Amino acid sequence: MQRLIAALALSSAAAFVAPVAPAASTALRAVEEFEVGVQAPAGFFDPLNYCEDQPESFARRRAVERKHGRIAMVAITGCVLHNADVEFPGYLSLSQQLKFSDIPNGGQGIFNIPAAGVAQILLFCGLVEMAWWPASKYDGDYNVGFFGEKLSPEKKTQKLNAEM
Repeated sequence: MQRLIAALALSSAAAFVAPVAPAASTALRAVEEFEVGVQAPAGFFDPLNYCEDQPESFARRRAVERKHGRIAMVAITGCVLHNADVEFPGYLSLSQQLKFSDIPNGGQGIFNIPAAGVAQILLFCGLVEMAWWPASKYDGDYNVGFFGEKLSPEKKTQKLNAEM
């Protein structure tokens, strides 16, 4: 019994040994470690090795990730406001006598919007995608500022890091 306790105590002591640093690699990396989005303690996170396998598409993937994150933030803000019963006054559709307050909360509300309203939403999203946030703009700066305020390069990098 004493041997078992001693063996368990010695085997668990290995958990407190400092990890061995990996050998330094001289191979060229596709992405600099100090790029936007690389933060301590995680560092550069690429579990599927996309940067080594397909380095040319990394910038596009990063831009798409940033854009989808911004769209998701706007969408969740809209859901939270609508669920808190913050709605426009007046009518959504005069011809159908449908008020904004008649649209139910939650995901089922989209099915109560008239087809013309859904078409307007999709057209607006397409306009934003094509003109305001073009897919060819990979740096994340769409020249709209932060609520109209132009940021210094350091502040801009800090906000881009927070998005990633």
